[in-house]
Amino acid sequence: RLIGCGAQGRCDKDSSEYLFDELPFFQPREDQLFIVEPHRQKGIHCRFGMKGVIAENHFDGSRNAIAVMGGERRYILAHPEQCPNMALYPKDHPSARHSAVDWSKPDLEVYPEFAEARANEIILQAGDVLYLPTNWFHFIVSLTLNFQCNTRSGISSHYMP
Repeated sequence: RLIGCGAQGRCDKDSSEYLFDELPFFQPREDQLFIVEPHRQKGIHCRFGMKGVIAENHFDGSRNAIAVMGGERRYILAHPEQCPNMALYPKDHPSARHSAVDWSKPDLEVYPEFAEARANEIILQAGDVLYLPTNWFHFIVSLTLNFQCNTRSGISSHYMP
């Protein structure tokens, strides 16, 4: 995992500052559509995934712009209104923000509400960018060897409970 903060200087210790030079698209500016609050930008996070790696269903507490730089990733996205169907862990659980349901093989006897969940599926390929609003659920499967970078910027109130 690589992290970069650019000129802001408020980032993880030993971050990789050169990432903004290599990926200027993510450099915080006032005139960018995907970074609504540049002063709340959280840096660039890059991840590399092997085929078959899964990020279990969860939601993030901030806006997220995801750019796939190579390979393919499958995203299953669900609106926050689907929360009652997601069987989320309790807030004090170590996996809070995550679903208890194994999306690869859901057990509908244990989690019958999951049968009512509605979602959209997309495949992101190299060059694709996905904007993910605050609190949207996402389950990710690496379809090939891949790498992606994302940046987060503030919280939108559109999907708050």
